Amino acid sequence: MLEYQIVHDIPGRMRIRYGRYRFSRNKALALHFALSKWDMVESADVNERTGSILFTYSVDQRDALIDKINSLDIPHFDDTLYEKLIKENKYLIDHRDINDQYIGKFTGIIVRRYASKWFLPLPIRNILTIYHTIQYVKEGLDSLVHKRIDVPVLDATSISVSLLSGQWNTARNIMFLLNISSLLEDYTKKTTSLQLKETLSVNIDKVWVLEEGKEKQIPTTHLQKEDIVVVQTGSMVPVDGEVMNGEAMINESSFTGEPLSKMVKQGSSVFAGTVVEEGKIYIKVRNLQLESRINKIVDMIDTNESLKAGIQSGAEHLADAIVPYSFVAFFGLLLATRNLTRASSVLLVDYSCAIKLSTSISIISAMQEAGRHSVMVKGGKYLEAMDQADTIVFDKTGTLTNAQPFVQKVTPLGNYTRDEVLRIAACLEEHFPHSVANAIVKQASLEQLHHEEEHAEVKYIIAHGIATIYRDQRAVIGSDHFVFEDEHITKTEEIETLINNLQSEGASSLIFLAIGGELAGIISIYDPLKPEAKETIQNLRSSGFKNIIMLTGDSENAAKHIAEELNIDGYLAGVLPEDKANYVKKLKDEGHTVVMVGDGVNDTPALSCADVSISLQDSSDIARELADVTLTSSSLEEIVVFKQLSALLMKRIKRNYTRIVTLNTGLILLGMFGILPASTTSLIHNGSTFIFAMSSSTSLLEN
Repeated sequence: MLEYQIVHDIPGRMRIRYGRYRFSRNKALALHFALSKWDMVESADVNERTGSILFTYSVDQRDALIDKINSLDIPHFDDTLYEKLIKENKYLIDHRDINDQYIGKFTGIIVRRYASKWFLPLPIRNILTIYHTIQYVKEGLDSLVHKRIDVPVLDATSISVSLLSGQWNTARNIMFLLNISSLLEDYTKKTTSLQLKETLSVNIDKVWVLEEGKEKQIPTTHLQKEDIVVVQTGSMVPVDGEVMNGEAMINESSFTGEPLSKMVKQGSSVFAGTVVEEGKIYIKVRNLQLESRINKIVDMIDTNESLKAGIQSGAEHLADAIVPYSFVAFFGLLLATRNLTRASSVLLVDYSCAIKLSTSISIISAMQEAGRHSVMVKGGKYLEAMDQADTIVFDKTGTLTNAQPFVQKVTPLGNYTRDEVLRIAACLEEHFPHSVANAIVKQASLEQLHHEEEHAEVKYIIAHGIATIYRDQRAVIGSDHFVFEDEHITKTEEIETLINNLQSEGASSLIFLAIGGELAGIISIYDPLKPEAKETIQNLRSSGFKNIIMLTGDSENAAKHIAEELNIDGYLAGVLPEDKANYVKKLKDEGHTVVMVGDGVNDTPALSCADVSISLQDSSDIARELADVTLTSSSLEEIVVFKQLSALLMKRIKRNYTRIVTLNTGLILLGMFGILPASTTSLIHNGSTFIFAMSSSTSLLEN
């Protein structure tokens, strides 16, 4: 057994170390997957260089973690079992390769800089300097050819003027710092892209498929289009496809945002991320799970100019706009002083590099930090818009609530007792279980209301309810529409009043049981609020939102109850998808910057209209695709984190701007009046640019 040391130990976080290079890279990656599956472990980061493992774990499970670590046999750990999984998650290898690559590049630049200084003769150093200058001159000339006077022109001119005035070390320093800054920005962008891939990746290791009439399990990576995937009770549908055989009740709350399940059979379409609650189906694969939006999103972030924050685009335009004034100042000072050295101080110190670089890195780093906090942001513009937002609109079902309904109340009518209503309802609903039916059956079971089959074959009517013959009478159970409109059960004024009262008590939906043409009882179903919902609403208001609004298809009374419970500023009840979109447009027309939070297909019109749209971890695939921001955890609290992060980012950018302008204005004045030589002002300027870039990549939120 390989010995280890605990080198870091605080509640919920522990680092152990076996020793440098005690396991290979492949074994480190395999350990990452294996250890992350331990019950008490939230994440495991394995480093083959230091031979260490960093565990994030449940605070009350430290002893259990130690026991598992003590039983871990590193030398005999079989990493070949994880080869397929490692290939599936290539970003993990890419991340390590990028680190190695850029460590090598940074080291190479520094070593070449000082090795040439210490070991090469001056003439050869000067030849190398001219050689490296040519690249900057080419870029500057290219800008001029395209009628642009921008930062590459300024860089080329400042380096060339330094050489013409005999300040070879100054030219070398400028190129050295420009290389370091460029590498830093490039490294941050690449690691951010990998972070986005990591936060979006979904891993279902194996699936069951039907081959030659037999069911067999294969790795997800081997799955092909047109394959037949077998999914049964309790399993998640791993792909988009068409049902070829079988029947099942599918919980589509992750797709539609509603708690009600639906029956699927041959010819029905099913979608990845939905869950089979009851039954077994055979699905022909239409879209593979790995054909996800990940690469599209990452490419979009890297290449789409429209996704840049306005403040970032403004900084880049400002960076280029300042350049002509630098040349005006240079020639003016040259004419006034006839001193090339003093005049060059204006070229060697500029605002543009630091402003452009620090702003870009600030936004990229903020996006990466958001990813670490389970917030995947698809563009810098949404960070800026979130900071400016004053109104946030929530869909209710599945967003503010758990979409896990339970029985709140059973109201008997006529000659039936409460227990009879619940027992009969459970007897009928158990044949076609969906989330609401499960709630009714579960409640009957908890109350030990056992029942016997006293009805004929039941018939499930999709999106309506269930019909059967109970004791020689037609019995139906389902929605208001099904019972009162389709089945023509009489709705008296007393029943209308009762329904209003039940809804005002907070029932998310009402299930009606009718026997022999008369209403026998009403079951109130409650979709509970997420535990963090109320606190999240309070924190959002404290963080700057002036209007917090809820949209729901529930009745007026039910919506009012939820709104009062959450202390929400306003709500709209009984709304359709197009109503939600129109309401968001109305808010924008009134001058509000609007954030929309939703999870289902029915929310997509409103999501597309908002300034910032946010989907949740278990949202429908189309909602996640469309949303500007996706939470990769199920907690609403991450929206507050996103708002705080956005505010801190904008403060950092504005603070950097003030500091850059102040420092560089001072350096230009000191150079113009000959107080500091151009080489010194250049060194301070480039050094400060590097420092601003480095500080802009630090965390905004306290860990």
